[in-house]
Amino acid sequence: MITQQTIQQITNRIDIVEIVGEFVKLKKRGANYLGNCPFHNEKSPSFTVSPSKEIYKCFGCGKSGNAVGFVMEHEKYSYVEALKWIATRYNIEIEETVTSPEVKQQQQVAESLLILNSFAQKHFSKNLTETEEGTSVALSYLKHRGFREEVIEKFQLGYNLEAKDDLTASLIKNQFSIEIAQKGGLVTERNDTFYDNYRGRIIFPIHNQSGKIIGFGARVIKSNDKAPKYINTPENEVYVKSKILYGTYFARQAINKFDECLLVEGYTDVVSLHQAGIENVVASGGTSLTIDQLRLIRKHTNNLTIIYDGDDAGVKAALRGLDMALEEGLNVKLVLIPDNEDPDSYVKKIGATPFRAFVDANKKDFIIFQLEVMLKDAGNDTAKKSAVVNQVAETLSKFHRAEDFTKQQDYIRQCSGILKIDESGLTTLVNKLKRERITKEENRQINNPDPQPGASENTVDTDDTSSLLINDEYQEKNLLRALLEYGLLTWDEERTMADYIFEELEQYSIEDPNLDNLLQTYKDYYYKGQQPSTKTLLYDENESVRKLAVLLSIQQYELSPRWDSKIEGMNINNRDISRQDVTMSLNYFKLRKIKKMFDENQRDLEKAISFEEQMDLIKIHKVLKDEEQKITRQLGTVIFK
Repeated sequence: MITQQTIQQITNRIDIVEIVGEFVKLKKRGANYLGNCPFHNEKSPSFTVSPSKEIYKCFGCGKSGNAVGFVMEHEKYSYVEALKWIATRYNIEIEETVTSPEVKQQQQVAESLLILNSFAQKHFSKNLTETEEGTSVALSYLKHRGFREEVIEKFQLGYNLEAKDDLTASLIKNQFSIEIAQKGGLVTERNDTFYDNYRGRIIFPIHNQSGKIIGFGARVIKSNDKAPKYINTPENEVYVKSKILYGTYFARQAINKFDECLLVEGYTDVVSLHQAGIENVVASGGTSLTIDQLRLIRKHTNNLTIIYDGDDAGVKAALRGLDMALEEGLNVKLVLIPDNEDPDSYVKKIGATPFRAFVDANKKDFIIFQLEVMLKDAGNDTAKKSAVVNQVAETLSKFHRAEDFTKQQDYIRQCSGILKIDESGLTTLVNKLKRERITKEENRQINNPDPQPGASENTVDTDDTSSLLINDEYQEKNLLRALLEYGLLTWDEERTMADYIFEELEQYSIEDPNLDNLLQTYKDYYYKGQQPSTKTLLYDENESVRKLAVLLSIQQYELSPRWDSKIEGMNINNRDISRQDVTMSLNYFKLRKIKKMFDENQRDLEKAISFEEQMDLIKIHKVLKDEEQKITRQLGTVIFK
């Protein structure tokens, strides 16, 4: 964990215009800066950066956050990785909290592996381009396969010489631990002698999300070699195969831009497509997709297009992991490359533009394709057809999100037509399987009530701007916006505006739990004398608080600088509307609450039995009516029908 002192030092040094400007071309417009959003395609800029509030907001796609959040979103870093990136930029030394000896040992091994891999990559790259064997054997092979020097350099490809200990000797000379080299898969031991593990192979470095090399894929060159075609790094503290997709580091920005991830099998498929200008592509390494890999894709996009060879093996490989992809909410399409080609050879054969056109024109719906394949295999066998129906129902039951209901119903309609069965019958079967899974999950939770690591009790998306249409929540948000903006200003000789708002809220409550949490966080800062503001809350440890601070503080439009000259011409000294804003925000908030109390009181009155109970409720009605009239007189209008 990074210490709070270091985090404070980082946040004090941050200039959001500098940070965002590393990735986005910004132009000054009024008090803010404007540019094209890096998170979606747009021609007219709607991406706004506010240096005074230290936040960004895209009014096209809705992305928003602070400087740390921008680095996290753009580079797909964790919170700690983003802080370290910013700290490095500003030359701030990272101070971390004390860890247990076991964790410290694990961290040291991980750091050693990363340093070792970086050294090995440079050694392999030098072998490829600066040795006679490398240039004549490996580099000539890569160029024969159509790889240009710039893409070889981009992916940091290399070569391990045929000599038994070329890398091993270099590691020993530079005082690297042979034990760590064995753990990293670079060195192997036979008969008490250490050898290079990847002798005579082309090396594909594998990068993590931040661009550090965590492992290698080593491809044999000699066609008559009986050794396996590829050797991969064994799992260790930094390399876990099930959590890695080759090429993610190079593809992340293109995936964000096109809102689609292309998934292929091999390393060379990724490199070839990148060379052709198709950069939103990653590789699974020829293994079945795992839940962690799918979640890695979902961090960037919900749209996954799988591009595999058109042979039987390619089809079966593509169909693996489908149910997990559906459970993760991914929209999955499938493209099969024809004529015994793979993506690497096919893009070189037809070119980049025709390849993109081919992919767009030949995307198959994954579920329908799977059904057609299974039906073809079943033939006229009734038992096999019955198994197909059950398999399809099992797949469709994996749609569990409310927003996927319409999609599920459409699939049921299509599948029942293809299967020539009753639609209502398939619906019943799907619902039965869904109930069985829910029951099983509930039983599991009863037997194992502890939450999973990383689980959160509150997963409300505070960026959902559609919720602004709900009047109650809108008034609550508007009141908290006023508190953030004006809370530290003076209300009268004895109180700040925050004091006044707190007093006025004593008889009312904030119903939205996220907004109430923001209010309580503000109060905690305020009563500790920490001068809470939007900037303070932008770096709070609670993600919900950070998101709401951004959401409530930036507006799409601002007053033109020309307005100041008009004000001067009208002999108006300033534009301070803070008191009016706070007063109106409070009044509209209270009116909404009073309206709800009216409705509840009316329902109670209709159910009241005794005369005394009715009279008490009528008195409450009168009190509420008097309060409503008092507020509406201040506002100068009646707002409820």
